[in-house]
Amino acid sequence: MTSSLAASSPGLASRLVNTLLAIKPLAKLAKQRARAMMIDRAEAIGVPWREQTQHLSSRGEATALNPAFKPQPNPEQHPALHPDWATDLAQLTNPTLTYPTYYITSFHGYDEGNLGWLPALEVESASRAVHAKIWPELGVEGDTKLRSLYHETLTAQLPQAPDRILDLGCGAGLSTFALQACFPSAHLTGLDLSPYFLAVAQYQAQQRHHTMHWVHAAAENTGLPDQSFDFISLCLVAHELPQTITQAIFQEAHRLLTPGGHLAIMDMNPSCEFVKKLPPYVLTLLKSTEPYLDQYFGLDLATAAATAGLRTVHLSPNGPRHRTFIATKLPQPQ
Repeated sequence: MTSSLAASSPGLASRLVNTLLAIKPLAKLAKQRARAMMIDRAEAIGVPWREQTQHLSSRGEATALNPAFKPQPNPEQHPALHPDWATDLAQLTNPTLTYPTYYITSFHGYDEGNLGWLPALEVESASRAVHAKIWPELGVEGDTKLRSLYHETLTAQLPQAPDRILDLGCGAGLSTFALQACFPSAHLTGLDLSPYFLAVAQYQAQQRHHTMHWVHAAAENTGLPDQSFDFISLCLVAHELPQTITQAIFQEAHRLLTPGGHLAIMDMNPSCEFVKKLPPYVLTLLKSTEPYLDQYFGLDLATAAATAGLRTVHLSPNGPRHRTFIATKLPQPQ
């Protein structure tokens, strides 16, 4: 499913942007400016970005959410962390884990990628801000709409409600909590490579009185038992992975699923009009924060699933910019 846009050669404007981004001081300045603009825009539409970051940093003890909150002028600076964050991080970190090379890079404009407190504390605000652009009339509720469409597809396509769910690349738990709301009787496990995101996920789960299991591991090498889940979700993760890793995740999902279990992927839709009409220079800027976007756009999900022994059962748009893909592990022949 290769996007013609992704496959086309870059134009003059795109090449110019690439040249500028290759100059580190200019790239850093552009990234800081883009980040400040994103935060300002988010707060203008009702996402309390800086306030929420400080609230999480202090676990609500130093600063309560209130209309009188004065945001910090420098969006790169965040408040001192509550000491319990260090404790949670140590408890959740798998000391034997070696981070794969593809993961140790800059994502979403953060130099530390996903291995830091700032991206973990800000991910919910960032998600609400980015997805507000999908349905302008919904504003900050766009993120909720996007996830609800995914879950509506799942409830319509799955033959029965799953009992044991694995949320791969769960991040700070946004997708995990949404899956729990969709399937309230299910047992949820959230898995991620970032212990910082997992620490925030665990804290947020405690605030919501959820009981979930959190695992610090790679989605392509989970270390979890064979056939231990009847549903696996990969929500808004595949576009951040090299093709070889996504293909390995299909193989791992086949191992983890019970016969008749399902793997579902919700992510950007390379074939949508929004992507096709993106100006080359805008796409270039997007790629600067999403290093594996071209590989994702060129990945044929059905072929990758079939190679891993999974059969595609559903592929459809998930709103105007995303899609939902569902595959199943066939029962063993008698």
